[in-house]
Amino acid sequence: MPPDPAPRPSLAKLFLTYLRIGLIGFGGVNAWARRVIVEEERWLSEQDYAEVLGLAQALPGPNALNVAIQLGERWHGARGAVLASLGLFGGPMAVLVLMAWAHDRWGDLPLVRAVLAGTAAAAAGMVIGTALKMVQNLRPALPVLGVGIAALLGAAVLRLPLPVIVLGLAPFGIAAAWWTDRLPAKPAR
Repeated sequence: MPPDPAPRPSLAKLFLTYLRIGLIGFGGVNAWARRVIVEEERWLSEQDYAEVLGLAQALPGPNALNVAIQLGERWHGARGAVLASLGLFGGPMAVLVLMAWAHDRWGDLPLVRAVLAGTAAAAAGMVIGTALKMVQNLRPALPVLGVGIAALLGAAVLRLPLPVIVLGLAPFGIAAAWWTDRLPAKPAR
């Protein structure tokens, strides 16, 4: 029996969910979005989300916005893409304007600098945690994992720009995925 299809959110639910993601996901919108879309709402499987995020990362612009546009368009066409985008950035934009004003006023205080440094560290941890959770849930085959590790090394160690990493590793990623799909399926444990 095939699994039940994932629910299709209404336009209002799509907007409100992305508004919540945008308002709560400061410093880690992609991490929060994956949690909400995959784990809470169950609109996508882990694999589907990884594929949408992968395409979003290869496109110009913010990854979270690219995902919101893709999913909004998938479920409700252009209106869904616009509403998901407005939800994702509308609330945070209002908060950001207030924070910019406050930073201009109090940004030189040592306590404010310490809060910003701590927030940046927490955001980095969220990104790393999400990546580890996705790898653990997806359990990619070794060739695919190898391409991911090469991308990590290219960014973290060699400090290569993202377009160079994507364009340089895309053929290897495609070949690894194609080769992995041709292997006989492993029996379930």
